[in-house]
Amino acid sequence: MQHPSVLVAINPSYALRYLFSGYVGSFLVLGGVFLSVTGAEALYADMGHFGARPIRLAWYALVFPSLVLNYAGQAALVLEGATTTDNIFYRLCPSLLLMPLIALATIATIIASQSIITGAFSMTRQAIQLGWLPPMWITQTSAEGYGQIYVGVVNWLLMIATVGLAIGFRKSDNLAAAYGIAVSATMLMTSALLFLAMRDIWRWSVLASAAVAGGFLTVDTSFFIANLTKIAEGGYVPLVLAACVYFIMVVWHTGSAAVAERLQEAVVPIGEFMQKIKEAHIPRVPGTAVFLTRTRRDVPPVMVWHLKHNRALHQNLFVLTVNTQSVPRIKEDERLTFDEIAPNFWRASARYGFMQRPNIPALLKNAHMRGCNIALNDITYYVGHETVIPRRDRKGLPRWLETLFAFMQRNSSHLTDYFRLPSDAVVEIGRQIAI
Repeated sequence: MQHPSVLVAINPSYALRYLFSGYVGSFLVLGGVFLSVTGAEALYADMGHFGARPIRLAWYALVFPSLVLNYAGQAALVLEGATTTDNIFYRLCPSLLLMPLIALATIATIIASQSIITGAFSMTRQAIQLGWLPPMWITQTSAEGYGQIYVGVVNWLLMIATVGLAIGFRKSDNLAAAYGIAVSATMLMTSALLFLAMRDIWRWSVLASAAVAGGFLTVDTSFFIANLTKIAEGGYVPLVLAACVYFIMVVWHTGSAAVAERLQEAVVPIGEFMQKIKEAHIPRVPGTAVFLTRTRRDVPPVMVWHLKHNRALHQNLFVLTVNTQSVPRIKEDERLTFDEIAPNFWRASARYGFMQRPNIPALLKNAHMRGCNIALNDITYYVGHETVIPRRDRKGLPRWLETLFAFMQRNSSHLTDYFRLPSDAVVEIGRQIAI
């Protein structure tokens, strides 16, 4: 009210004039200016839980006006002659209200961290379902909201990282460099992904996609380059953490692909398998056996090993491969396909989106309704439990990568929980896979 002229700063022409008149010095100021937009990206961490409309409403009706008043108020204090040696934010209130404002800021920090935590949980589950992270124990905290989950491993890792950063940097001003690089890099990658989405999903032309995404990329690249000057001041921290996460994802994905390739080599042609059963007079017992496998053709190794050790087979055989697609959701009527490749022997493929959790019992009910003659009241699930060992012919993965993958696999959760299988009807068959 005392300095209304500060509201004129909303006009972007002043910022552009300053940016292009100070050359390198004013460009480097972008690294500090960028901190005023950090935190806005946290709004979108919960996009998958609440949708775009509530976020737009919260932004335009509350968050954005509050931010404008906050920074305008700080500018007015500077014009008034207030010192800028300390955190000027806490000078926005009378001295008597300082402690309540600190408490409010602390509560706001907790609220903001919640969106980051839930976002990390959601991205972890999607990475697991896409095959880029080992299976982890995921607790569904709400029967109504699919996005309401808890991932204990991620929660503890976030706590360790947060406490470590707080102890290492000691005050929030020292965290500015790390936070600036983390958020500017995130926004830069988001703009690049926007270009891919416009081309591959919306089918825009190259010119239109480049025009729209190029505007964002120009701004985001400028902020990112300005923040790169702070790498030595702590900006290296998010880069190191990101490199560690990426390394873990690459190791798991590479190891999983190697295991799937080796399993594919061990499949038995369906005709040869059925002939062997007939010649060996293998007894067929009542009920349905469901074999979960990664192989996409013929008889999977888990069924061969089951026959080798038990010397019997169920009357009905159902081989199922579950595939997670790079789309959020797959429609119910497009999910399951199956064929009867031999009498009472079905091979099926189920497709899920990375936002969907597989439910195998429900899938079998759907197959039964569509004419698959399986006994739903007498089902035994067979799951292979691989123990990874190095190959002796030196054609496999590097020893260090195989060792890391084997360690992650030993400590990952079992597929029983992931596929919602009844624990009292599951048989795990151990096997060694040389990669």
